[in-house]
Amino acid sequence: MEQFAALRTAEGVAALDAAARVAGGDPLSAAAALRSAGVPAGLAATALTQAELRRRAAGKFGAAAETMFFTRPGLEQATRMVVAQRRARRLRAAGVTTLADLGCGLGADALAVAREGIRVYAVEADPLTAALAQANAAAAGLADLVTVDCGDATAFEVTRVEAVFCDPARRRAGTGRRIFDPNAYSPPWDFITGLIERVPYTVVKVAPGLDHALIPAGAEAEWVSVGGDLVEATLWCGPLAEHPRRATIVKEGPPVNASGSKGAPSYHFSGSPAADSPAADSPAVHQLTGPGTAEAPVGPVRRFVYDPDPAVVRAHLVAELAADLDATLADPTIAYLYADDATPTPYARCLEVTDVLPFSLKRLRVLLRERRVGRVEILKRGSALEPERLRRDLRLSGDQPASLVLTRVAGAPTVLICQPAS
Repeated sequence: MEQFAALRTAEGVAALDAAARVAGGDPLSAAAALRSAGVPAGLAATALTQAELRRRAAGKFGAAAETMFFTRPGLEQATRMVVAQRRARRLRAAGVTTLADLGCGLGADALAVAREGIRVYAVEADPLTAALAQANAAAAGLADLVTVDCGDATAFEVTRVEAVFCDPARRRAGTGRRIFDPNAYSPPWDFITGLIERVPYTVVKVAPGLDHALIPAGAEAEWVSVGGDLVEATLWCGPLAEHPRRATIVKEGPPVNASGSKGAPSYHFSGSPAADSPAADSPAVHQLTGPGTAEAPVGPVRRFVYDPDPAVVRAHLVAELAADLDATLADPTIAYLYADDATPTPYARCLEVTDVLPFSLKRLRVLLRERRVGRVEILKRGSALEPERLRRDLRLSGDQPASLVLTRVAGAPTVLICQPAS
């Protein structure tokens, strides 16, 4: 708190400005530059740490990171701006005007909601984090819409608001170690499920690995990936629930629409917040929905293999994607899809299969040498092999690339040799 208070003084603001100009380079040189400019050593270290966190935060918050305050754990756990914005717009579309953010962290979601004109009452247990969240609201010009209180989220009187957003802490205080038991979250899982009964418009941010058995009855579970990385899952409860399961993929590029055939998955596109059609620089957002209980048919390995986006896999929507691609599984427990045609889709990466081999290191090594393969990309599902160790064991030498897919086919360890689908 003392270090944060120092950054808020005129001297601290000047130190932050100076630190921003030298951040990203050699830290010793940067510290020396600030001290030579007359910045006290302690303040210089604090300002450089904050400047480096702001630089790293640009990937999540864009230009807004330049005026925000961060802690290392807070930045790691903060919601990406593009995800928070989409969530806030969905709340606004539902008619929500007041919301409690229980466990607000540094305020990423609170700020996104406030930007949509929704009044936010935020609660954070850690005093420093609460102070930073309030400062971030002020820096964004949203102090009149965001109030941050330091306290126990379970003590907030939820009857004061129309909706609740809860992002329970999933790391242990002090150690930063991940918590895998939802009952050990803060607030605990039983409090969260109780919120759903008390406040119809309840939204809960959860870990992507959440057990489907814990999803409350009637809730929508959404998994979100950004640039191919699975970043979070969200439970939408009460009137906010639209589909049992949803996979949302955020990426650059134009949307790919579904065939529209009966029984195909539902694709939705959401782009620019200010217009029905997306702006040229807006990320493309693709959504796949379904019950999450269907099973894809099983068949042989075919000409093309699809590697579904992790959001599709975690949402249990592989069967819906298979129906649209006219694809099948080669093993009922492995989420690789196989088809005769390469169909453009935002929900999976497609590779052309050139060879299918029962796994044998010796045979694979010989074949790759014959093909002059010197660089391999290794994908795996259902295989205990370690990709880096396999790469060393192959002892590759050549100038050609290839993709190896380590998997199972009808229960048998198998390797597919692939190339990019044209």
